[in-house]
Amino acid sequence: MNNKTGNSNNKRNIKLILEYDGSAYAGWQRLGLISGKRSIQGILEECLSGCLQEDIKIIGSGRTDAGVHALGQVANFHCISNRSVKDMTAELNVLLPGDIKVHNMEEVDEEFHSRYSAKAKTYEYRIDQGEVQSVFTRKYTYHVPEPLDINAMNRAAAFLTGIHDFKAFSTDRKDGGSTVRTIENIRIYRLEAAKFRNPSNEARIAITGDGFLYNMVRIIMGTLIEIGKGIKRPEDVPVILEEKKRQQAGMTVSSQGLFLLEVKY
Repeated sequence: MNNKTGNSNNKRNIKLILEYDGSAYAGWQRLGLISGKRSIQGILEECLSGCLQEDIKIIGSGRTDAGVHALGQVANFHCISNRSVKDMTAELNVLLPGDIKVHNMEEVDEEFHSRYSAKAKTYEYRIDQGEVQSVFTRKYTYHVPEPLDINAMNRAAAFLTGIHDFKAFSTDRKDGGSTVRTIENIRIYRLEAAKFRNPSNEARIAITGDGFLYNMVRIIMGTLIEIGKGIKRPEDVPVILEEKKRQQAGMTVSSQGLFLLEVKY
């Protein structure tokens, strides 16, 4: 992305990459208070507005749900401040709470839009396979103590890769918009843990696509987990895709094991 020193309306377009622990938040989107929780977007706008002494509205690459985490969320905002991005980053990280931090900030072309310019996103779901869930990862993993058949899950994932109508793998949308999306890759693997734990203690599912419907990632993960448990078969996936019925796909897994890893432009 080329740096931009100015534009016709004297506003600068600033891109930032941040990470956050979503445990205490109602998700990305500015929604005000929900059950006492605040949004990531709302906190960022509050801190940026205070830092720059102007009204800042920030745009995210996507709206992560309540409890979802991010290692590589991308956002952008416009401002008239002439402060350096280095100074902005330093002051912003002082103002932000400890569970939200900005790792990179740069000035970009005015045409850049963190959501509409995105080409692909990668999410990862983390599954604790221990008999008892670890107290140290309980906020960041979904507990599945039963054995998972990774080979069956990979066979199922192959059916999901490519261009498909994912209506069955999303909460029904009422706006009439397209439910066709492209999944570039799904990778399922085991993470080798520390020596004092079972080396096959954690399983991870990484999925890359050009965009995701509401709850699509969590429903795909739930379906793959059910296949791993033997509740469903890999061969059920083409039928689910074809019939487009939400009740035929798997459960919507909880959000705490889900991370937004990367956004590609």
